Amino acid sequence: MTALAQEAPVTMSEITTPEATTPGPELDEVLWQAWKAMELPEGFHAEIIEGSIEVSPTGRHSHSRISFQLRRQLTQYLDQQSSAYAVTNDTNIVHDRKVWIPDTVIALEDAIIASADDSEFVAEVVSPGHDCRKRDRVRKRRAYAQASIPVYVIIDDYDGRGTVTVLSSPSPDRAAYTESHRVPYGKEVTIPEGPAKGFTIGEEITGPPRDT
Repeated sequence: MTALAQEAPVTMSEITTPEATTPGPELDEVLWQAWKAMELPEGFHAEIIEGSIEVSPTGRHSHSRISFQLRRQLTQYLDQQSSAYAVTNDTNIVHDRKVWIPDTVIALEDAIIASADDSEFVAEVVSPGHDCRKRDRVRKRRAYAQASIPVYVIIDDYDGRGTVTVLSSPSPDRAAYTESHRVPYGKEVTIPEGPAKGFTIGEEITGPPRDT
């Protein structure tokens, strides 16, 4: 998502437990209170993901360029639809004392903090590094499905020559999306539902296939 190549996300292990992937209400409350009290230096943000607080630096040029293009084109698309939804970058999404900061969000309100219930679309632009890739491809995929966010898009420079995966139809009990459509850079993929239904993601957003 938003980590630099040489800077892996920092997991605050002092407030995690061996049962981190299935936190209980007490741990949820500790993490929530710790997150609210955090004061991070400029250029960093914190998320609560599967029982731990993860601190990540914000992305660099290529990451920011893709996020900017996605937001710009989605905004134009929703304006044409006269939609009540807004597109934002790096907005906090809160759900059951979990906090995520997707690279791009479509939600009912352009707010600093949005509810997962009001969020119809999230997208992550994968950053280099094993933990960064695992966070966006695995941990956040489960988290967004558990929160019933209808559409999750993963734009991944590090999957072959680049891929875009559109996930939809979440199954919260299974923490999984039941529909998945994955295409390589250079091909277009269409959002299947929600306020961005019919919107296509292609080279204008991702850029051309990456050199191998």
